[in-house]
Amino acid sequence: LKMSCLWLYLPLHLLMATCLCHSIKAPTTSSQQSFKTDLFNFYHSLILADGKETTIHLLKDIPKRYYFVLEEGRVLAPFSVTVTPCDVPIEWSILVYKSPPAKATPGDHDTQEVSKSQKASSMVSTIFNYKGNSVETYMGMSSHSALYLLEFLSTERDTHITVYLTTDTTSGHLYPELPVDPRIDVIGVGHTTVTLTWKHSPSVLQHRESIQYCLLVNEKHNYKSLCAAETAIRSSGMKLPPTLALSLSPYLLEPQQVMILSNSELSIINKVSSGEVRQVCMGTKNTYTVPNLSPSTQYYFDVFIVNLLTNASAAYTGTFARTLEEPEPKVTELKDGKVVHVVVDGKKQKFYTLQYQARHKKIHFTFQLCRGQIRVHITRNGKTVASENLSGLRYFSLKGKVLDTYLVQLRPTEESNSSVKVQASPHFHKPLFPLLPESLKIKSFSKLRTCRSVTIAWLGTQEESKYCVYRKRIEEDQIWRELQSADRCSGPESRHKSEKVLCKYFYDLNLQRAVTTETIKGLEAGTLYLFDVYLFGPSGIPVRYDSKVVKTRKKC
Repeated sequence: LKMSCLWLYLPLHLLMATCLCHSIKAPTTSSQQSFKTDLFNFYHSLILADGKETTIHLLKDIPKRYYFVLEEGRVLAPFSVTVTPCDVPIEWSILVYKSPPAKATPGDHDTQEVSKSQKASSMVSTIFNYKGNSVETYMGMSSHSALYLLEFLSTERDTHITVYLTTDTTSGHLYPELPVDPRIDVIGVGHTTVTLTWKHSPSVLQHRESIQYCLLVNEKHNYKSLCAAETAIRSSGMKLPPTLALSLSPYLLEPQQVMILSNSELSIINKVSSGEVRQVCMGTKNTYTVPNLSPSTQYYFDVFIVNLLTNASAAYTGTFARTLEEPEPKVTELKDGKVVHVVVDGKKQKFYTLQYQARHKKIHFTFQLCRGQIRVHITRNGKTVASENLSGLRYFSLKGKVLDTYLVQLRPTEESNSSVKVQASPHFHKPLFPLLPESLKIKSFSKLRTCRSVTIAWLGTQEESKYCVYRKRIEEDQIWRELQSADRCSGPESRHKSEKVLCKYFYDLNLQRAVTTETIKGLEAGTLYLFDVYLFGPSGIPVRYDSKVVKTRKKC
């Protein structure tokens, strides 16, 4: 007989625990071949740190091995291994190498041969194996000295995983604890919102200051771990800091990320090819309503409980929900020559629809934007014929066939209320609004300003029309509000009688000379005034020029 012994280069106090000796008779036995394979495995292994999360990078079809040793002298030593795949499914297993028992007593030669074969095979055993992409934890207990080998393999593509080994199960957990029921419940679904709730983690009750919940929303699928979610976002062509829950800082945002801070909740929206990926951390609240979703869309929701001190996290069981379909918009009929005043609530209403059936080939649409910002979209028999943002007064002259159906869709481009006046009529119909000048701006002459008077000018047209001038005294802090909140469709009837300055008629066939000036007297020195001019056409409906703010001189 000869002795073959493997000595692993470990710290001295582990040396005795890691010497594996085999008694082998001949170099051609199957047990010796198995032992040579074990030798190769150990020579190509790395030691796995105890009590620390280790990130391991795997190359496709190339196994990677790590080992750890349970020291001799510990009675019923507990240990646990947690493996978190961060992308594709992997295969991993745990093998245990036990120290051989004492030599057998001399006896029958054949009996000794069978006994040695059994010893060689019993020294190495697989105690756990798994294939998948879920977070898995193996918990074991060893009553004797043993060496453990962990083998990891990815057969789909290069990837990375995290592994956490601990032999100290009494000093707390690295990962936050999940409740007994880790499911996320959907308690409300709307057209653009989904309300979720989940049971509190025991870790929140013990370490409220260092624990928080983070929610991930996407349109693709659920993620079984936080690192899997981070990897998926990165693979979408986006850079993401190492820990999603801890990376919500403005200076780390990419151009395709939008950050929203509201009611102590921090959200990041990533624009990716497969849709939006939202990250929301809401502290220790366990109920959350996800806003601003798209109607009739399926979303996947994952909640992670995150330890802010260790960066470790645990995943609740993900869920999904489909938002309700958007209700059919109410359609208002347009009649020839009739003016419709439409008010759209930017917060509640996505769009407003008007329908018009043509009785003539040529159709004339008129829009007067009264307040806010609105985009108009016109289709004829389902095909787009016009689409643009409205500004002031806008005309569309369209030519089609008798009985063509036109749909006018009005969308607010901001959250505040917007309003617009709309008229549809045959092309020969009497115009609703007066003939407009090239510009609706009011000009003031700085050199003609005095302490008691201001001179203004505005453009006219080739058509004789009535112009009325109004003034209003305002303060410095009222300027922005007055200019932004002004209803451009309102006429002089909304003004106080004391604000009226004068009304006059004028026109000029030569547009180069179609301009008029007016000096407004009786003003106070060093005072701000808001001036408005109203133009009246044959129909009597006024058009309001852009308001002008002028300040009289303080000293003359």
